Amino acid sequence: MDNWTELIDDLVAGRWFNQETQEMAKVPFESIVIKKNLAGIEVDLLADVGFNKNLVMVCDQTTYEALGRRIKEAFKATGELDVLVLESPHADLRYVEDLRKKIATYDGVVAVGSGTINDVCKHSTMLNGQRYAVFATAGSMNGYTSTTASMRLDSGLKISLPSHAPAGFFVDLEVSAEAPAYLAASGFGDCLCRSVAQVDWWLSHRLLGSLYLQSPYTIQEKDEPELNSRAGNLAIGDIEATGYLHRVLTLGGLGVSFSGVSNSGSMGEHQISHYLDCFAGDRHPGTLHGQQVGVASLTMARLQSKLLRSDKPPTLKSTIIDLPDMERRMGKEIAKQCRDEFVKKSFEGASLEQANERLQEIWTELKAEVQPFLISVDEMEEMLKSSGGPVNYKQLGVDADLYRDAIVHCREMRNRFSFLDIAADAGLLEDFASEEMNCA
Repeated sequence: MDNWTELIDDLVAGRWFNQETQEMAKVPFESIVIKKNLAGIEVDLLADVGFNKNLVMVCDQTTYEALGRRIKEAFKATGELDVLVLESPHADLRYVEDLRKKIATYDGVVAVGSGTINDVCKHSTMLNGQRYAVFATAGSMNGYTSTTASMRLDSGLKISLPSHAPAGFFVDLEVSAEAPAYLAASGFGDCLCRSVAQVDWWLSHRLLGSLYLQSPYTIQEKDEPELNSRAGNLAIGDIEATGYLHRVLTLGGLGVSFSGVSNSGSMGEHQISHYLDCFAGDRHPGTLHGQQVGVASLTMARLQSKLLRSDKPPTLKSTIIDLPDMERRMGKEIAKQCRDEFVKKSFEGASLEQANERLQEIWTELKAEVQPFLISVDEMEEMLKSSGGPVNYKQLGVDADLYRDAIVHCREMRNRFSFLDIAADAGLLEDFASEEMNCA
């Protein structure tokens, strides 16, 4: 592809007409630049979004060597860029509070790095009322263009907090292509969830009347097949594959701007991953978010396929909210936070009766409606494997009991309805989780 920001430029400039909303699309970005090589134009890219003086670059030692040193050298003539190299950064609120103090006097913050670096800079600058820009160092996640930040609360619960968008987002494809292969595989895992997240979101919309938009998927529908066909080239640092990976990650993040919620790319599969991050403790294998999402997407695809094969819908029973058991697994403070969210999507009495009636009404139509969204489990697994990503909990290095708990209990963590809730309220989820242990 000659122009890696085709369509993205129109979205940023407000030139893309959203047929679904009958409005020009609005995304909160001033500049998104994706090129094969950005060497020599780093200063200009930042100047284009008003970053001219009194700047600080935030990175860790790895991202400094990957790209930060080059950016520092580019600013040598102006002397307007200080460098802050973080040691073992972690995305929690206490770390953010410390970072806020270190960057408070600067007019602009330049993040160099992916997941944690981006999140802590994004959230710190939002709280400080500062602007920030980000240079990607790997295509490992779609959070570059997300307006939320994944943060661990003081209680230990990991959630997505409202944050703000970078003024500029810049991708040097050669830098990303040279990153360790597992980072690209993680990003691909984050993209692979599209189909299962869309099925979950559509189910929630049809059953509960919750918001659903097609447009977040429309903007990436041409690029997803291009990426999927090149999944096996990600591991060898192919520029075309890396470019399509960044396009899909970028467009996926931009789609969140249409709805204001992340449901288009974060449903049951992300809940499984979040449960691992929150409650694995010492048992966490150190895997990345996208690696976990990729494996969890295969789990969700099998669950959805199993339920959708039935001619009749499952019969739901009253939602079981076992607070003492939640406290045992989560601790009292987190259990209370989760219970308060969980109860919002629970069924009992009249709401249960209405849900079962509604399922009966829509089931045949629902099964047909989601067909265009689906990718077969076998195809998903083959693509994930070819990208170099793990395809089951054993390859993730996750304990079997922990992964089973994540499948069964992750839905307790937030008010986001998915096929996990259907299976659990129908009394089917625990048996499915046990079967899933045999897929490794």
